[in-house]
Amino acid sequence: MTALLQIAARSAWNRRGTLALVVLSIALATALLIGLERLRNDIRGSFTQSVSGTDLIVGARTGPVQLMLYAVFRVGGATNNISMDGVRAVAAHRAVAWTVPIALGDSHRGHPVLGTTAGYFEHFAYGDRQPLVLAQGRAFSGTLDGLYEAVLGAEVAQRLGYRLGQRITLTHGLRAAGGDAGGELAAEHADKPFTVVGVLARTGTPVDRTVHVSLQAIEAIHLDWAGGAPLPGVSIAAEHARKFSLEPRQVTAALVGLKNRVAVFNVQRFVAEYEAEPLLAVLPGVALDELWAAVGLGERALLAMSGLVALVSLASLVAVVLAGLNERRRELAVLRAVGAGPRHVLALLAAEGALVTLSGAMLGAAAAAGAVLAAGPWVQQRFGITLQATAPTVEQWALFGAVLLAGMLASLVPGWRAYRLSLADGLTPRT
Repeated sequence: MTALLQIAARSAWNRRGTLALVVLSIALATALLIGLERLRNDIRGSFTQSVSGTDLIVGARTGPVQLMLYAVFRVGGATNNISMDGVRAVAAHRAVAWTVPIALGDSHRGHPVLGTTAGYFEHFAYGDRQPLVLAQGRAFSGTLDGLYEAVLGAEVAQRLGYRLGQRITLTHGLRAAGGDAGGELAAEHADKPFTVVGVLARTGTPVDRTVHVSLQAIEAIHLDWAGGAPLPGVSIAAEHARKFSLEPRQVTAALVGLKNRVAVFNVQRFVAEYEAEPLLAVLPGVALDELWAAVGLGERALLAMSGLVALVSLASLVAVVLAGLNERRRELAVLRAVGAGPRHVLALLAAEGALVTLSGAMLGAAAAAGAVLAAGPWVQQRFGITLQATAPTVEQWALFGAVLLAGMLASLVPGWRAYRLSLADGLTPRT
């Protein structure tokens, strides 16, 4: 068997120019397969860890996925708000360590505006409990003196070219129907501009696309509004808004952290049984897994496409070996003449195909690992996706083995053809 492998290796080396292209195509297909599998896992990890360290998200009674969509991903809107009394009742539970209320509904040039407290920057985490980090400036103070301060997500600052100290105005509700981020906007709170005091580092989560202001600021810009429109003949100047009570009465949802996760179901039941208003508490991880199951079709399609690329590469292996088979008929016949049986010829071509496939697969796996190491920091900075440079997962080993097995099976096609060649046909080839 060792001698057969040596013959197969030398035969492949003699045709290294042609087979090098096959090795390269198999390497590219393997790198694509393994790279997409790693990227799929890391993207799923980033998706399901868009919020971490938060044990429950409390909102109006609706579906868990819908609550996650608007509270975490800023997609859609809440069916109803929840009262601050309800948030305080949850915060007073003996198992609750902290609560962070959030208010949504306004926007800035197509980007959602999130009203919250200074505790948001302390308690909100993403990924593997990574805290929010300010790339520039500071968080808003949350006091009346810093009422009109805004902290931008990384994508907002980059896309709109904003800098610290720049003045921006918020828009009531979402942008006008059919408008883009730079198009016609709905009614603006132009009389109460905000000053950019901080820009967050990129996280790869909806935080990057969000403008953050205080809950008091949300109340201030709506003092002279009612029913989604300005009150006729009423105009409260920005500096006069501080004289009013700006404590919010309602918010969209609340992030909740517990002293001990063991109590999560007790608190969830307490929220569900709260009699003053209908509330819902969801576990972010469970709801995000449900959401990924609904939107994860795209990554499966990408994996299927990369599988097709691998099949095309293996088909090229079969085509190259078959094309060269006619030229090698005398070589194979000589082997038959010196005592090699048909099964030896079959094993020779199968071993040759396996060596070519193994070389391409190993080169592709190395290329995928190198790409992760080289592009990981850039991907983290640009998209906020952490590429894990870890040992291959079970799925990646399975893909690697599938490529090898498919290559060995594909090499049996020309091997079976050579198996059927007769000795006389090899020594006296047809013209």
